[in-house]
Amino acid sequence: MTELDENWLSSWLREGDPWTRYRTLVGLCHRDPSIGPAVVARREIAAHPNIKKLVSSVNSRPWPPLTSHKNADHPIHKLAFLADLGLSEEELGISTTITDIVDNASAEGPFQTPMKIGTSYGGSGEINLAWALCDAPLLAYAFIKFGHADSEPVKEAIEYMISLVRSNGWPCVVSSKLGKFRGPGRKDDPCPYANLVMLKLLSQMPKYRSSDEARIGTEAALELWSQGRTRHPYMFYMGEDFRKLKMPFVWYDIMHVAEVLTKFPSLRKDERLAEMIDVILSKADTDGRFTPESVWTAWKQWEFGQKKEPSRWLTLHVCMLRERIESR
Repeated sequence: MTELDENWLSSWLREGDPWTRYRTLVGLCHRDPSIGPAVVARREIAAHPNIKKLVSSVNSRPWPPLTSHKNADHPIHKLAFLADLGLSEEELGISTTITDIVDNASAEGPFQTPMKIGTSYGGSGEINLAWALCDAPLLAYAFIKFGHADSEPVKEAIEYMISLVRSNGWPCVVSSKLGKFRGPGRKDDPCPYANLVMLKLLSQMPKYRSSDEARIGTEAALELWSQGRTRHPYMFYMGEDFRKLKMPFVWYDIMHVAEVLTKFPSLRKDERLAEMIDVILSKADTDGRFTPESVWTAWKQWEFGQKKEPSRWLTLHVCMLRERIESR
């Protein structure tokens, strides 16, 4: 893409919703978040009706039971989305909720959310305040983004979850409160999604980005990509549906995996990751924009919740992926 093309694309992105404008200024153009247009965008983000609805859902206590980890409407995914905007918990008005979750950490350390696992899946069928390795890392991730990396409960939760890594990545692990529940897969396999969200968490901490645990987890993720057409641990496929561009980051898809892996500088020369990025970039239109190929119906009121026209939020994230991979 030429410099002229990049300038046009940046201008197009800054015509979007306030969160797109803000992240374009700060995340793509590397502007100071505390001056000028960025400050205006921050105020507009906090006041926007869509954001207020997310905040209201996150602040509604208790949260509804998590019955499916791919429920895009659950507050845990809304909290992670809010954390990625770059505003503070005070600006958003979610401090009380964060304090409540931190104060109710499990005995093992990981943060909990209400869950309901049916008896046919090995659960009790009752609502329990519990955790699984496919949700607890998202809470810790959000808390780090909101500035709680040095909090003792957060550090304890992270250390415990990191300790669960095996030689082939992070497995399916759940709270003792959930009984014999385990995902539909071989117990010796890594859980691709748990592995992904653990890497997402580690990517936020410089001390862990080059750790042995991160090396094991990233290799597991890239090996799954290489074998994606034939290997499906815990029924996680990397076929055509996986390769469809989709926002926000809720589940296991190519955008989410690429977003996480490009945060690890040691991977930016890896041919497997480059191949993944090439698949994404091949979907650009003639102006370098990207249109969602799949959507979460819970987010249909957002500009990335449709498949008819280019999405600024999606395009912004692809641009940031490309910038990270090209900085190798």
